[in-house]
Amino acid sequence: MTTPHWHDAFASWYADAVAHEADVPDAMQLATLDADGRPSLRTVLMKDHGPSGLTFYTNLGSRKAVALGATPRATALFHWKSLQRQAIVEGDVTPVADSEADAYWSTRPRGSQLGGWASRQSQLQPSREDLLTRLEQVEARFHGVDVPRPTFWSGFRIAPHRVELWQGKPDRLHERRVWRRLGDAWVTETLDP
Repeated sequence: MTTPHWHDAFASWYADAVAHEADVPDAMQLATLDADGRPSLRTVLMKDHGPSGLTFYTNLGSRKAVALGATPRATALFHWKSLQRQAIVEGDVTPVADSEADAYWSTRPRGSQLGGWASRQSQLQPSREDLLTRLEQVEARFHGVDVPRPTFWSGFRIAPHRVELWQGKPDRLHERRVWRRLGDAWVTETLDP
């Protein structure tokens, strides 16, 4: 029996999640470490996946982006409750190319583009009115024209070195399949629950 590449297996599971998961199937919990080794966790949206890894986007001043600048490694976890499945992807993180960030930015709804300009993500907010004032200023600035991607907003890719697909089973006898990268090759193993 041929062992599928981690991405073939992940892509199949993700397609199932898109078809069956009632809520946001691209939501992933992203764990990072800051410069002092303190962990942080939040939910982000995966915007692309392929054999080279998983891609997400953020404000480069955000807490996650600053942590990734200090420690460019992350773990992402998808929990597809209705399918009783989890996918865990651990790896090194690199910025995406500007052209890739521009291409994704152009697909975002205009409101999300304007919000990307207005938000100083993870910074202290003096008041909600302050944010709404900044949004009004951005709306006026880009009235009637395309909203360009700000230089302080881009994406990151997690290039996996370990991937685990977890399938829930009765009596807690879950199935766990792991892919580990060894140089340019991948080794797959099955773990006890």
